[in-house]
Amino acid sequence: MVWGFESPPAHQTAPYTVQITFERPTMAVTVETLEKLERKMTLTLPVNVIQSEVDSRLKRLARTVKMDGFRPGKVPMTVVAQRYGYSVHYEVMNDKVGEAFAQAANEAKLRVAGQPRITEKESAPEGEMAFDAVFEVYPEVKIGDLAAAEVDKLSAEVTDAAIDKTLDILRKQRRSFAQRSLTDGAQDGDRVTVDFEGKIDGETFQGGKAEDFQFLVGEGQMLKEFEAAVRGMKSGESKTFPLAFPADYHGQDVAGKQADFLVTVKKVEAAHLPEVNEALAKSLGIADATVDGLRADIKKNLEREVKFRLLGRNKQAVMDALVAKAELDLPKSSVQAELDRMIESARADLKQRGIKDADKAPIPDDIFRPQAERRVRLGLVVAELVRSNDLQAKPEQVKAHVEELAASYEKPTDVIRWYFSDTRRLAEVEAIVIENNVTDFVLAKAKVTAKDIAFDDLMGQQG
Repeated sequence: MVWGFESPPAHQTAPYTVQITFERPTMAVTVETLEKLERKMTLTLPVNVIQSEVDSRLKRLARTVKMDGFRPGKVPMTVVAQRYGYSVHYEVMNDKVGEAFAQAANEAKLRVAGQPRITEKESAPEGEMAFDAVFEVYPEVKIGDLAAAEVDKLSAEVTDAAIDKTLDILRKQRRSFAQRSLTDGAQDGDRVTVDFEGKIDGETFQGGKAEDFQFLVGEGQMLKEFEAAVRGMKSGESKTFPLAFPADYHGQDVAGKQADFLVTVKKVEAAHLPEVNEALAKSLGIADATVDGLRADIKKNLEREVKFRLLGRNKQAVMDALVAKAELDLPKSSVQAELDRMIESARADLKQRGIKDADKAPIPDDIFRPQAERRVRLGLVVAELVRSNDLQAKPEQVKAHVEELAASYEKPTDVIRWYFSDTRRLAEVEAIVIENNVTDFVLAKAKVTAKDIAFDDLMGQQG
């Protein structure tokens, strides 16, 4: 194979040509720059190459095809060609042109983004077929001086107060309830059993009536007005009160409307939290079933969670700095592909929520376009940084990350086996490790400002 390639200067948009010559057949290829990343490739293929492959496939088909009036394998070629010739010719054209495009793009060192739009040209030299393929190439990514990038690196500590708060949550999860005296009113933390009926304009509405309904007072399970009305009520008491549904209330039929409720309290139960002692530690499966062992285990788990959240927040700061330092054009096809994925995901979410005809819901591209463009931009920048600095995920890094993920489970070996049994799950881990490598690489070069963040603020946001 002999071919020549002459590349134009970066500022030039005039056509340039790649001539690729094979022993058999000869394929002429012309590549033209249309706009920024868009290219047009013209392919010329000998007709006899197409026809030869069509004939070969029709002959293979004739050996097995079944048609009325003929024994298997005895159908005349003229009949097979008449019945299947068009579809076979179409398949061969797709295959051959696709192969020719892929080979020509490879020989010309073109990094094709997305799928080419291929059309047959009306005019071509005698004995040849010509095709135009319009496509985009991946851009050149220029990353600025990372030493000038400014990144805030967060850190946080697991304090005794954080351990105490987690202990309270664990105790609440294991609380028991005992009925209060009939003279005691409902307080925050109590569990109440009520009957209620709500009406709007004198009419009961769907979901506005219930019997023997239980909820915990003061924990946000009901609207504030409802909780306020029940707070202080005793068993056997009834009350009527107004309630204004918020405009953004999930029940669209009542959103923004005012209702009148009648509520009757049937039972008030006080919560009893277990003591922080060895029995609690044992019930939680702590190996060292002591109070100190329980607190140490909580601290260990919180430190693991803090580590992952800090990594997520710091990774986000690094990615923001990378995007700000990079110069590149975005392939429209890549952005559109990301838009399509995001819209499909949004429709799937709507369907899961029970929205009728969610798969047909009109979702304008503009809603997701900024996010899609950022994802594509960041993906290209990260890929370039990984390629140019050898930041790929090493097997030992993937193994270490899986082991760390599995450490918080009761049976870590089963979790590790679960990850390594599926290439897709491993690929997800590899992607995370690569992002971590990029984060460490940038932090080692950038102007880093260390900042403390309160434990509660960190845990209140996903990284």
